[in-house]
Amino acid sequence: MASSSTAGSISLPVVLTTQTPYPLPSQKFMIPATWRRYQLSQLVNKALSLPKIVPFDFLVRGEILRSSLGEWCAENGAGEEETLEIEYIESVMPPEKMSDFPHEDWVSAVSCKVPGQFFTASYDGTIRSFDYSKKPTSSTPAHAAAITSISLVPSTTTSPDTFILASASHDLTAHITEVTLSGTEKSTSKTLATLHLHTAPLSSIASNATGTHLLTSSWDTLIGYWDTSIPATDEVPEPALTDRDRKKRRRVEENGKAAGKRKAPLQVLKSHTARVSKVVFGSDDTAISCGFDSTVRVWDVENGLCTHTVTAAEKPFLDLITIGDDPASANSVLASSTDRTVTHYDMRVSSSSALPSAASASFLHSATPSCLASGPAGSHQFVSGAYDGVVRVWDVRSTKGAVASFRAWDGTKKVLSVDWDGGVVGVGGEGGFEVWKVGVEESR
Repeated sequence: MASSSTAGSISLPVVLTTQTPYPLPSQKFMIPATWRRYQLSQLVNKALSLPKIVPFDFLVRGEILRSSLGEWCAENGAGEEETLEIEYIESVMPPEKMSDFPHEDWVSAVSCKVPGQFFTASYDGTIRSFDYSKKPTSSTPAHAAAITSISLVPSTTTSPDTFILASASHDLTAHITEVTLSGTEKSTSKTLATLHLHTAPLSSIASNATGTHLLTSSWDTLIGYWDTSIPATDEVPEPALTDRDRKKRRRVEENGKAAGKRKAPLQVLKSHTARVSKVVFGSDDTAISCGFDSTVRVWDVENGLCTHTVTAAEKPFLDLITIGDDPASANSVLASSTDRTVTHYDMRVSSSSALPSAASASFLHSATPSCLASGPAGSHQFVSGAYDGVVRVWDVRSTKGAVASFRAWDGTKKVLSVDWDGGVVGVGGEGGFEVWKVGVEESR
């Protein structure tokens, strides 16, 4: 082995590989055992004669190299004659706080998907938006109870300043809301439809890529599959109204916010045996869900059938995302659990019992990871937010530790929601809403 005392006179055989746009010709390098990340990054840049320096990190057996090669070999029992295959990836910039947006109540859902705008949803039932200068641009009292999830619904029929948002709430309903922003006039909003199926609080809502369909999940163990068309008349009859309900409706109508049409689901997905925490779209005709029954499930939404189940022992799941070059393939899934892990599952592994082969990696946290968000398209990165107030940036190829991390609200409050888009991470939770600059380090 290359011990630290003799590492200075030792060179190690290394093969460098990458999935970045900066590949080296296949060859073996003899690298001094004293070299660290900086020297290796210099080697790649010089070998490629890059016009601008691109900083790289290096993965050895699923672990980012934090020491010299010799020290790594000594700690991991690698022999001097063993050829190390090292993968290099673009370095992630140290996260930098950009701004914070105080809220009067907890922020349970955030979206960074609209250029120039941030959307938040709170326990007070209100959906808000802000521009990059922190100016509030809209405030929509959408629900009568806490909102748990929001999703931007792509639309080809609205103006550039009009957005369709889907929201899920503890008031047992989901809403489709149209919000129109204006730089000079007051923003407007209206409820287009309300979705009626669930008999317990809703936990999540998701739109497909084309904006034609939605999925809802609930503590009642059910998943709803919906289209986003607005019916001419109610599809679900209204329950008998009490005097209090009539007064509330009159106040809503006086404020110019019609209740919207009452929609029924196209399909109800039944298989979970405990509350469903999250549901997302996979490919066009599939959905993926996770729940407190310690399962991750794949669904044929058209036929309402559960087609695939991965069961984990005593791992109530809280959140779920797809990840990889083609998220729509639904083969690669990350699920966070109350056992303080985020587990990477290969959904192609056959169903049934607890399957160690289905779980390809676990990412350990010091507190319960409450929320997840995928990184830039085509990347292997994701972020997790946890109850210890820490947001961590991960690379699925490195399971031994986070690539980067930062403390929202100085780590004094729980993180409840995260989103990552356009080089920024939005963080919602007990402390309101914060925006951090996170991404691949720019060439310089």
